[in-house]
Amino acid sequence: MNYFLPLIIGFTAASVGVAPPGLLNMTAAKVSAVDGRNRALMFALGASVTVFFQTYIAVLFAKFIDRNPDIVVLLQEVGVFIFSGLTIYFFWAGKKKKKKEEAFKTRSKTSRFFLGMLLSFLNLLPIPYHVVISIWCSRKGWFFFNQSDISLFVLGSVTGSFLMFYLYILFFKRKETDEPSFLMVNGNYIIGTVTGIISLFTIFRIITS
Repeated sequence: MNYFLPLIIGFTAASVGVAPPGLLNMTAAKVSAVDGRNRALMFALGASVTVFFQTYIAVLFAKFIDRNPDIVVLLQEVGVFIFSGLTIYFFWAGKKKKKKEEAFKTRSKTSRFFLGMLLSFLNLLPIPYHVVISIWCSRKGWFFFNQSDISLFVLGSVTGSFLMFYLYILFFKRKETDEPSFLMVNGNYIIGTVTGIISLFTIFRIITS
């Protein structure tokens, strides 16, 4: 049981972190509602690939980052810049005409895969999140910074993230009728609101830290 504890910790941490509406899961939901489940799954797979590298890097350098809190602050400041830019972009995209939405529908599964990787790469919040989780669990004696524990933790994190994406995809399945759904019409505004909230929350964290 102790051998699989890092797997359970990684899975639980990622599931809790991805469960609330955020940039990636809401985008996965929008892709599912507009383009269908298969392309949404490709998006989720692409996002999960980036989650793998983010989690591995975060855990691998957790001790170093913990000893240098300025790095965490720097990541937060970069995150504010990125999410502010994404907020502006999605609100701007929401004002486009419906004709532009057709271009969104015709994109290939491959483009959805790389879109998932890109948006997940721009989302820097999982890095300090997994740093804190891994260090806290290490101090509790539940996790050790050896290769086996790190690998299991990363595997659990990727699995938990993909599962949450999949649940969002299942909930927002594509409508067969020509009538656009609420998410199809307002998806960009919803995602823009989420990234705006994340930006404000990150700014608050920087000020109060």
